[in-house]
Amino acid sequence: MACGMSDDTPDNGPDTAPDPQKLTDGLVRLLTVERTGDDAFAGRQQKDGFGRVFGGQVIAQALQAAQATVEDGKHAHSLHAYFLRGAEEGVGIDYATARDFEGRSFANRRAVASQNGNPILNLTASFQRPEDGMAHQDSEMPDVAPPEDLKSDMEMRRHFADKANLPEATRKIMLRPRPIEMRTTDKLHWMNSEPKEPRAHSWFKTSGTLPAIEDDPAIHRAIIAYASDYTLLGTSALPHGLSWMRGELVGASLDHALWFHREARADEWLLYATDAPWSGSGRGFNRGRIYNRAGELVASVAQEGMMRRRKGKG
Repeated sequence: MACGMSDDTPDNGPDTAPDPQKLTDGLVRLLTVERTGDDAFAGRQQKDGFGRVFGGQVIAQALQAAQATVEDGKHAHSLHAYFLRGAEEGVGIDYATARDFEGRSFANRRAVASQNGNPILNLTASFQRPEDGMAHQDSEMPDVAPPEDLKSDMEMRRHFADKANLPEATRKIMLRPRPIEMRTTDKLHWMNSEPKEPRAHSWFKTSGTLPAIEDDPAIHRAIIAYASDYTLLGTSALPHGLSWMRGELVGASLDHALWFHREARADEWLLYATDAPWSGSGRGFNRGRIYNRAGELVASVAQEGMMRRRKGKG
């Protein structure tokens, strides 16, 4: 099972106005793993965390553990992960890595995340030494409103929370300050109760600045991996007019795949275009494309998740 649908991130509590740079610095600390052995690492716990661990956090920490074992200038170009169990916040997460392959151009690493001795996620990542090659891009960036013309995701969340009769725990999660700023051009699953096309477009970036990409490209990749778990599974809920936030669905991520096509700054606006070509059998399949402001394809994402109507809800 997945590590959760909570979208939890470092924060100072709901209904506050925390410093954007402090939120970003907190995310960097959260995703910076501590080496505890030659190929063993420990992931930091979220400050004041509650509930289940956000799946993107475990993906990003596992990627960071794998990246820490790769030398010779090789960069992560893909990862494939399976969520096995939900993870509880406030409990440490250990990451054991294995160096399965070390070639001149490519390398492969495995990372197993465990909590209380139980595996919660398996991740395999592939690395490549940068090189020139034949290049093409088969689709243009969708023509959507720029982020400067859109309301912030948090502003929309506050408006929704004030109108909806949400349980206090749900409201607390929904209004939790986030280090990832998002601005959507569409109505996401929690904004809309009418069935709609399974497509969504959201801009995202860290709320503060990050180290220069040439100084720490690994943290930019880790944060893109972290953010790639936002909005994705919810895309497959759109044709059904249902939402986790309204208590209508039970869901969890099952697997997650990400391909890095080019370097990109995670503290500059990136467009996340998602679509869901299929749902059925209690699962939803979702795809994502991430573009920079120049319209270049930065990364591609795919994820399948468990998605069930909550009993007693329609």
